[in-house]
Amino acid sequence: MQTMTPASIVRLSARLIASGALLAAWPLAGYASPTLDAPLTCDESAHQFIGDLESQQLIDAKPMRVESNSINAFWPTRGADLRAYGFSVFAIVGYEKDDPMFRQGDGEPLAKSAYGAVVFGSFDKVKAAATNAGSTAIVHRVGPLITAIFCKRS
Repeated sequence: MQTMTPASIVRLSARLIASGALLAAWPLAGYASPTLDAPLTCDESAHQFIGDLESQQLIDAKPMRVESNSINAFWPTRGADLRAYGFSVFAIVGYEKDDPMFRQGDGEPLAKSAYGAVVFGSFDKVKAAATNAGSTAIVHRVGPLITAIFCKRS
């Protein structure tokens, strides 16, 4: 089974950036930013994580990109201002095997269920915040100020 390596996260993030994703979040005055801290402790399925965000209209229902390892990348909706451990969310990623909510890539799926968030923040600060919150998520440096927080179930 293909694993999510730092190189594959870098490729995904580069594609997101090339797609124009390097826009600042669209904060709304007086709007409390939804936080993803609890789900990023890795205690739920990708279906539940992505489904909850879709039902709250915090992410686009259609993935903007599907990687060969079946990871689907979703844009936050305009004005959503999603946060993970205090960091602004750049993109949401996920996949669950045999779930019609997700499109399958042309390669071997990464895992039966995997999900996470790509955030604006340095690796060290994001890693420290996730660890302090008790998360078992995998934290990967994607770029100088872009970090992925990723939960995976085999």
